Amino acid sequence: EIPIGTAAPTEEQMSRVKHYFVGNYSIRDYYSASMYEQEVLQLISRLPEGKDSVIAVLSGGSMLYIDAVCNGIDDIPTVDDKTREWMKQRLATEGLPALVDELKRLDPEHWEIVDRQNPRRVVHALEICHMTSKTYTSFRKNEKKQRPFDIIKIGLNREREELYERINQRVLHMIREGMIDEAQRMYPMRELNALNTVGYKELFEHFDGKISLEEAISRIQSNTRRYARKQLTWFKRDLSIRWFSPDKDSTNTIIEQIREL
Repeated sequence: EIPIGTAAPTEEQMSRVKHYFVGNYSIRDYYSASMYEQEVLQLISRLPEGKDSVIAVLSGGSMLYIDAVCNGIDDIPTVDDKTREWMKQRLATEGLPALVDELKRLDPEHWEIVDRQNPRRVVHALEICHMTSKTYTSFRKNEKKQRPFDIIKIGLNREREELYERINQRVLHMIREGMIDEAQRMYPMRELNALNTVGYKELFEHFDGKISLEEAISRIQSNTRRYARKQLTWFKRDLSIRWFSPDKDSTNTIIEQIREL
């Protein structure tokens, strides 16, 4: 339902190379990194094998989902519908600060590291605590799983000033492409987790009359830049990533590096 805000590849782009996992779930569907891990592994096992190696490209910036495929993810139980609905109602009635305090009591170790401004992370940890009567931390073993395929990691980065300017222009492009209309269609479902993301929550504030459209656009740009910094911090910890600059390194240079590996 939200191809503009999620920057989904266009039909023309998808006609040039086979894509998977694009527009395959509704915003109403429950989804997790663990489910993504299993679906990707199943897909890879079905890819045809020939005399040459099959190369699948995993592209994007969702750090947890990339780690789930490359390293595996802890076997955390799937939350049942009853618990999920109960916690959703509690978030709406009690508010995030109260749930953060509860997480501190039930699982102080996870409370120390969780993003306490992210309701989805806080609520999910509490869902596991209440459903299993165990701490969320007890399921987080962080054991790297063995994979039946080789992994080559390529990172792309630009000078900070140019990166920020590109982000600003990309947001304006999305607005021109119709993101405001897309957000208005989603506005009645604003409580869904899929819409608690950069782009929609700022426009929802505008629709509520709390901020102007200009301010909403400015906040989308600012919050996207902040997320980019968070992505870089996460990826810089992975020493197996080989970094390139699209401005200084040609596509052929990057491809040759992949061939060597």
